[in-house]
Amino acid sequence: MRSATARTTANLVLLAAGAAAAAAVIATPPLRRVAVRAARVWLGVTVPAFLLAETRKAWVESARRA
Repeated sequence: MRSATARTTANLVLLAAGAAAAAAVIATPPLRRVAVRAARVWLGVTVPAFLLAETRKAWVESARRA
């Protein structure tokens, strides 16, 4: 099996597994609630952290002192 064929096969297997997992989460209400809660926590942590880091970087690049 060539490298490109193996890579394509692996990508298709991962795609199928991801689609099956997504279907299971969407079809099962308790899993859906867990997924929504996890997404809220993830967005609630990463977005403010990103904005804080970008603000800090912009402050440093502006050469101002606190």
